Amino acid sequence: MQSATYPKAARLHRPSEFTNLLRGRRVSRGALFTLNHAQPSPPLPEPTARLGMIIAKRFAVRATTRNTIKRVIRESFRHHRLNLPAADYLVRLHGKIEPCSLTVLRQRVRQEVDSHFARALASRPDNKEQR
Repeated sequence: MQSATYPKAARLHRPSEFTNLLRGRRVSRGALFTLNHAQPSPPLPEPTARLGMIIAKRFAVRATTRNTIKRVIRESFRHHRLNLPAADYLVRLHGKIEPCSLTVLRQRVRQEVDSHFARALASRPDNKEQR
C-alpha cells in the first residue's frame, strides 16, 4: 500500500514544466484558484501526478498568507495524489485574498482546492460512466 506522501518526484521544478501547464487544459476555475492539467513532456519513466503552484505576491501580499495557501494546497494534493490521473497539475491563485484570519483562510482554500481536485478526479477516464 502506498502512503499519501509528497515526494520530490511529485513536484514540478523547471520553468518549462510550468509553461507547458499554462498552455494545458483548464480543469476548473473557482473564486480564488484555477486548476490546469497537462501531460508531462517528456513522459516520465514512472507515471505519477505532479503539482505546481503559482501564488503571486500581488494577490496575496503577506508572506504568511502565501505560505499558508501553499501549505494547504500541498496537503490537499497529498491526500488526492494517489487517486488522480498521472499528469501535471497547476494550481494558480487568480483572485485577491481579502484580509482574514489564517484559520478562515485555511478553510476557504482547502474547500476550494478539494473541489478542484474532485473535478480532476471526476474527469479521469475510468471514472466516466458507460453510456
